[in-house]
Amino acid sequence: MNTFSREKPASKRSVDEITGGRRLRRMRKADWSRRLVRENHLTVDDLIWPIFVMEGENRREPIEAMPGAFRLSVDQAVKEAERAARLGIPALATFPHIETGRRDRTGSHILDPENVTNRATRAIKDAVPEIGVITDAALDPFTDHGHDGILRDGVIVNDESVAQVTAAAVLQAAAGADIIAPSDMMDGRIGAIRSALDENGFQDVAIMSYATKFASAFYGPYRDAIGTKGVLKGDKNTYYIDHANTDEAMREAEQDLAEGADMLMVKPGLPYLDIIHRVKETFQVPTFAYQVSGEYAMIRAAAANGWIDGERVMFESLTAFKRAGCDGILTYFAPEVAEKLKAG
Repeated sequence: MNTFSREKPASKRSVDEITGGRRLRRMRKADWSRRLVRENHLTVDDLIWPIFVMEGENRREPIEAMPGAFRLSVDQAVKEAERAARLGIPALATFPHIETGRRDRTGSHILDPENVTNRATRAIKDAVPEIGVITDAALDPFTDHGHDGILRDGVIVNDESVAQVTAAAVLQAAAGADIIAPSDMMDGRIGAIRSALDENGFQDVAIMSYATKFASAFYGPYRDAIGTKGVLKGDKNTYYIDHANTDEAMREAEQDLAEGADMLMVKPGLPYLDIIHRVKETFQVPTFAYQVSGEYAMIRAAAANGWIDGERVMFESLTAFKRAGCDGILTYFAPEVAEKLKAG
């Protein structure tokens, strides 16, 4: 005996009955309507371009782990700053590659007014005064052990490191830096830098705090770019934030604001969108993310292998930062994105 009924159901709900007549696909049916209701927009005004500067003249060294990125001598950095200005990119963030012979246990070369960071700042501001220059006062490019602070008996000493970072920040401001962005994660550095800048007549120089910088595995290509790959002794877990923590990140951000930070940064970026959102929602201050070297390298490598559409993923990843609450993004994709946005 056949136990399955061949009769149709007595009643069948229509899609309109199920949705209450709300068909959300209506506004997705055409490009014009999708653009009309788009909630977040990426523009050139959202971009900060990190570049690497080094000694020499007319030098451009490709960075193997970061296809499309280069170490630049100061004259070449100026050319890229001019290019950035033409594209409408608001600011550059410079990071130095320091020759091995100029590195030591305390990173003392950071206190040289003529080091490559300060010379690059002066040259860029002389040539392109309208573009913002952001400098990092951390010691890791300048130390022979690759740490962001001074190493004493196996310990990164906080207060001595803060004093050195603070002195370096004043020199960077004197060279023309518009924003000091200390990435070292030493306790008290923001307040010390703010006081020193004010005391030396640099009240208008802002501070972008790497407030929530995590102990991450995504920094590898960057360390290759600044020449500390293979140099780092141990790890940075005693001063960077544990990647499993969110409340600790919020305490760091709150502390840095209390000490005088003008804006906050979350680093790395995509793996920490939850932190970005929480920071922006909580503090309602200018919030930035750094799409770090490992994120950049993964997109480049996957695109080179034909596994992803590199351009679409590039834009999607940057839009994710905007959706999470970012006011701006430090990204090595900046000139490529700016060119494509300009071309429409």
